[in-house]
Amino acid sequence: MTDHSPILAPIVALIGWTLVMWLWMYARRIPAMGKAGIDTKNLVGGNGADLRARIPAKDQWPADNYNHLMEQPTLFYAVALVLALSGTGGGWNLCIAWAYVGLRIVHSLVQVTVNRVLVRFAIFALSTLCLMALTLHAAMKVFNLHG
Repeated sequence: MTDHSPILAPIVALIGWTLVMWLWMYARRIPAMGKAGIDTKNLVGGNGADLRARIPAKDQWPADNYNHLMEQPTLFYAVALVLALSGTGGGWNLCIAWAYVGLRIVHSLVQVTVNRVLVRFAIFALSTLCLMALTLHAAMKVFNLHG
């Protein structure tokens, strides 16, 4: 028997995946910067928009996805922690949390390979439905709205 809420596992898994995407981002960006003639040893300042103008779009996709993993998943982390702290991080909530993580991983893989926007949007929408369900369950517990 564990001494922690099972919903912590999908949290750690998504953080781990985010770090994989961080590595993927640099594995694609650094060689692209070299091919574009960017002197990384002497580069000072700049931002993603500057880089976007100089490297191929496909080499920017992992960075775009990494940024996406810094956006909506922050809500997932918060609601999953609420569920963990309220003692409702198992059962259906755990299943929904794993579905959310799985969908975010699939979203990443689509974005960094084929980057079909309609496919990405469908996956994003499904993951958002998971997030909504988790939020509803957390609200029901926190505001004592059980039927």
